[in-house]
Amino acid sequence: MRLPFLQFYFLLLCNVISFAQTNIKTYEGHWEGELKNQHVLNFDVTLKVLGNEKYVFAISNDEFTIQKETSSSDKKILNFNLNKSILFNGVLEKDGSEINGFISSGIYFYHIKLEKHTNNTYKGRWNIFILDKLLSKDIFLSIENVNNDTFDAYPFFGDKRFAGTWCMNSKKKKDTISFQDFRTGLHFKGKLLKNAIDLDILLSNKVITSVRLKKSIKEWEFGKYRISPQQIQNELNLTGLEDSIQTKKLLNIHSVLISKKGNTIYENYFEGYNSNIPHDQRSASKSITSAITGIAIEQGLLKNEQELLYKFIPNEYQHTKDSLKSTIKIVDLLTMSAGFDVKSKASEQTYQNSPNWLKTVLSAPIIHQPGTIAEYGSANPYLLGVAIEQITPTPTHIYMDQHLFKPLNISNYTIQKDLTGTSYFAGGIYMTPRDMLKFGQLYLQKGTWKGNQILSKEWVDKSFKTYHNLTNVKDKNGYGYLWWHRSYSINKQKFKSIEARGNGGQYIFIIPKLEVVCVITAGNYNSKLTQLPESIFQTYILPKLTN
Repeated sequence: MRLPFLQFYFLLLCNVISFAQTNIKTYEGHWEGELKNQHVLNFDVTLKVLGNEKYVFAISNDEFTIQKETSSSDKKILNFNLNKSILFNGVLEKDGSEINGFISSGIYFYHIKLEKHTNNTYKGRWNIFILDKLLSKDIFLSIENVNNDTFDAYPFFGDKRFAGTWCMNSKKKKDTISFQDFRTGLHFKGKLLKNAIDLDILLSNKVITSVRLKKSIKEWEFGKYRISPQQIQNELNLTGLEDSIQTKKLLNIHSVLISKKGNTIYENYFEGYNSNIPHDQRSASKSITSAITGIAIEQGLLKNEQELLYKFIPNEYQHTKDSLKSTIKIVDLLTMSAGFDVKSKASEQTYQNSPNWLKTVLSAPIIHQPGTIAEYGSANPYLLGVAIEQITPTPTHIYMDQHLFKPLNISNYTIQKDLTGTSYFAGGIYMTPRDMLKFGQLYLQKGTWKGNQILSKEWVDKSFKTYHNLTNVKDKNGYGYLWWHRSYSINKQKFKSIEARGNGGQYIFIIPKLEVVCVITAGNYNSKLTQLPESIFQTYILPKLTN
């Protein structure tokens, strides 16, 4: 009888020890490990057409495959899902050569170009971190704010180019923790071991890779890799600029591209960036919103920019209309002059932290007669996007692709969504610097690209006029239809520049007098260095262009 009792006691003791080990408090702090390779978050996408509106949709890499046979009731736009959180919609081109579509996951619409490989199979690539590959295999996990079984978990990746995760829904069940990345839609599940955490990264409930995390014994290091600049084109001698970037005299500059008369004369990338990586545009995306508005007017979806905003506001929000708001026009949104108090509910920080963005913005007070005073703020283009969503015959991301990006042969890009799951028109598009250069060139060429009139000349001319000066920015810049204005001087000559601008230093400079487009991308987000590209253009680039 003694042996069974000892066995029972031993098992009981093991359970007690196991219970103690899974107390989440003992895991509070920093953990780290290494991914198996640098491509684990780059996926192949395959669509096989079976006929009768039936398809096999698959996402895979070397470690996993997710596959689903599905159907689409819409013959013009393919719509189907892997699960409730991962959706696909796209357009099969008339000649059958490709499918241009989007994978919706997290807060993004990832554009996917699926090219025909066989009679019934189309293939493409999905980079969920918007990087062609990770430069580092390091992965880190911080477990914080532990209170009994509640905690916060924050995964980080050693590649500092990645925008980072926004994790939520941290949960613990016995010896397992889980949490979700709101940004990409990835899920994480960790098995709590004695001195380690076995972390699985999941997509659509499928493990795409696993990594063992050990307790960190030193401070985390990000970006410890070294990579040379990717210089592609260099007809201009900008060694002074390059030296200043390399020696950190100029901080966090990611790319510089320049075209003259339609030809690229300079292209250089820094800090591990390259020509294949879409860059976060932030508010430089607002100028794309302007282009989409012009296309909608050209196609008759809007009569003109004098139409009233509330004509396009859903019925459930019509009660927010008052005597001033009822007079807001589309043109007021284009010129930042709708009159909202941009420091109140209409500020981007405020409405993006609310559960209902549209309700929050429309309930914000009007402090200026619409069309009279321009104050820079994201509520204006956000409302413009809401209006356009009501009138386009397809979802706005599909409409944008078919009528702007596809004609420009732009396919490597990602669009941020708002809380309703539609395109966010106030910022957040990711585009490659080369495609930014194309977009600027489109405007320099009065709306034409390779002989096709994508935007009307009239719309470009209207967009480049100065309607107001922005009263709430330091330089009181002139402002067009979601385009900034500034002049640069050298040798007593003035050169007018029309600019798309985004937080952190995302710039498209259009200099009509020189027939020049210049693109600079950077990573000085929410910093006093956000306007550094203007200094770079004035100090390093303009003198070379005017020699």
